[in-house]
Amino acid sequence: MDYAIRQLTAKDEPILWEMLYQGLASPGKKELPARDIVHRPEFAHYVEDWGRAGDTGFVAHNKKDGTLLGAVWLRKMIGKTDSPPELALVVTPEHRRHGIGTALLTQLVRANPEESTILLSFVAGKPVLRLYERFGFKVVKAQPNAVVMHREV
Repeated sequence: MDYAIRQLTAKDEPILWEMLYQGLASPGKKELPARDIVHRPEFAHYVEDWGRAGDTGFVAHNKKDGTLLGAVWLRKMIGKTDSPPELALVVTPEHRRHGIGTALLTQLVRANPEESTILLSFVAGKPVLRLYERFGFKVVKAQPNAVVMHREV
């Protein structure tokens, strides 16, 4: 599949809402969650008011038809200045395991070399942890629904 990756802008907030939903939709489940799940406070803070200072990320789309394939974004949470930025990486279920997540993460790491510590929330399984480990990130703290990882820069 021929795809392109471009940097996210403030106008891309609708794309991030869709990607957030796709990230919450488990491919193994027969029923998808209601679309309004993304507006719950525990999820909405990843996207709401996208384009604030420090927000950065990339989106992948099919060159032929524009289909969204995935996105990766990094965001400092409001009121958590002492915390590392949170990273979200989503590849749509039907496009997983084709290198898109790796390509997106490569772009993000190259564009933000100073970010050595990130917070990953709602890590779904070991394959995604192995992806981050391939980029040099190591788990420094595990929480019930999050993992803090660090890499030397």
